[in-house]
Amino acid sequence: MRGVRALLLKSLQLGVATAAALTIAFVLTTSSALRADEFVRPGISFARVDWRSALDQLRTEMSVKPETQAYLTFPTAGRPDPFDRRRTPTWTELNAATAPLFATIRNSTVPVLLPFDVASYLTDRMSDAPNLIPAHYQSGFGNADFFEAGPSGYDAVFTLPLDAKVDLPTRVFERPIEVHITGSLLTYNLDDPAGGKGETVKSLAGSYPDIRRFVREGFVRYSFTKFGVPYVVSILCLDSVARSRRLSCREASPIAEYFIKSLRISGGMPARPRVPIAASSNVERPQQVSTEFTYRPSGQLIARSGYRTFGGKPDSTVYAQMRFPLQETPAYATSQQFTNREDCDRNGTRCQRGDEQPSTQTSTDVGANGNYVWQDNFCESRGFEVGQCPGGWGHQGQDIRPASCALRAERCVPGKHPTVAVRDGVLVRGRTDQAAFVLVNERNEHIRFRYMHMEPSQMNADGVLFGRRVVEGEKIGAVSNYMDRAAGTSTHLHFDIQVFTRDGWVWVNPYTTLIASYEHLIAARGKLYGSEPVIETVAPATAPVARPLGTSGDHAEAVVQTRAVP
Repeated sequence: MRGVRALLLKSLQLGVATAAALTIAFVLTTSSALRADEFVRPGISFARVDWRSALDQLRTEMSVKPETQAYLTFPTAGRPDPFDRRRTPTWTELNAATAPLFATIRNSTVPVLLPFDVASYLTDRMSDAPNLIPAHYQSGFGNADFFEAGPSGYDAVFTLPLDAKVDLPTRVFERPIEVHITGSLLTYNLDDPAGGKGETVKSLAGSYPDIRRFVREGFVRYSFTKFGVPYVVSILCLDSVARSRRLSCREASPIAEYFIKSLRISGGMPARPRVPIAASSNVERPQQVSTEFTYRPSGQLIARSGYRTFGGKPDSTVYAQMRFPLQETPAYATSQQFTNREDCDRNGTRCQRGDEQPSTQTSTDVGANGNYVWQDNFCESRGFEVGQCPGGWGHQGQDIRPASCALRAERCVPGKHPTVAVRDGVLVRGRTDQAAFVLVNERNEHIRFRYMHMEPSQMNADGVLFGRRVVEGEKIGAVSNYMDRAAGTSTHLHFDIQVFTRDGWVWVNPYTTLIASYEHLIAARGKLYGSEPVIETVAPATAPVARPLGTSGDHAEAVVQTRAVP
């Protein structure tokens, strides 16, 4: 700020013309202050929870069953202090009652809203009623497929079975439907052009005045605020006509709204307010510089590999301090869709023949799929909506190849190279899912990491399933080539990151985060390759349009985003 004030004072002294020149110089200096080889941490906001309002609503919900007055102790006079557990033991008592069904519920720092009739459950429990089956109290939804609560809130997945006896419109879709809900104390501050949109939902506005309905990144989502906390309910769907095997968002919406109408306070524990975390450049990186590891700037895609005429988007954010997801080094983060001819012949990757690599490529870069230099492919052309990409569509994550892919005498062997948990966390994956998530819910983080193309049957055998806790560096699978079937894509790991926002879980570019984690793994700092400018916006109108993609390879990922928390 001293520099800014000095500049303004100097401008007044030197006159208008000189002031304009100095202003331009100032803008150029500040805009280039963050070089392409400098990394930043994300900014984070924290909600201020109105626990008194939550207590009042809980009292109202319990009043329909007066018997529960003997189970939960509500303050009788004055303004209750939700942080004084001796005077307001209600939350401790409620968590103790629901913990047998939702084990970690007391860890949530926000009121836990679930489609669970707590009043009826407590009444039956007090009368020693037999068969206290959770689904009996869950408005037709089955047992929770997943529930995890922690210092940043909670995540849950419920399934509506086909035979559920609920008053809902008939539908064409012939499978059970998963509904996801997240309530989070924290949200990530993103430059998000697609954020904050949607339409109001009149039928729910009475209980949730700011509720929005919108379709984003493959989900119909309902975002609302309650007790000062952002919640998002979502269902994976296609924004198209109803089909028997693919759920349309039109059919998903009534189910999401029925789910929201069924929400009741089921637990949570008050915690003191937290101070927002500003974005900063305080990212630890090794001092020693690697003689081998090189990378191109974030946002710089292979020529003509972006969606239509759009380029990538620079993002120097390290979203998490994590371990690199492959156990072994070296490893290579490069495109699996737009590669050179030599790589096509060697490893079977689908290629755009005739496309050129960037002009600065040297002879040592031949076979860029199995050598350094690394290259960003987050916004590479795919059929997935990605709000963080300039064209609104992209790849969602980053492709990574293991070490053996550099050997021309050996093809990449599926199942040979272990993948590991990048952080301590909990796994999110059903037995039929092709993707596995590691969910992290810590004091200053609410983030999830996705691994794709591992062999599902092997993951089942290894116990890579809902609710299993893993520690950083623990093996959770192996790099393979599964995409709807064995050998459905090239042998590589697709890795991506989602952070929680007021629009729910949003894909962010993992490229810089991967660079930082790889540097820690090899204990050396990578070198930025070349000095080419990073193009963030639309390419010239005369630029050729990228060829349409087929149906094999990574671009088929949209159909397997099952069991993805919103």
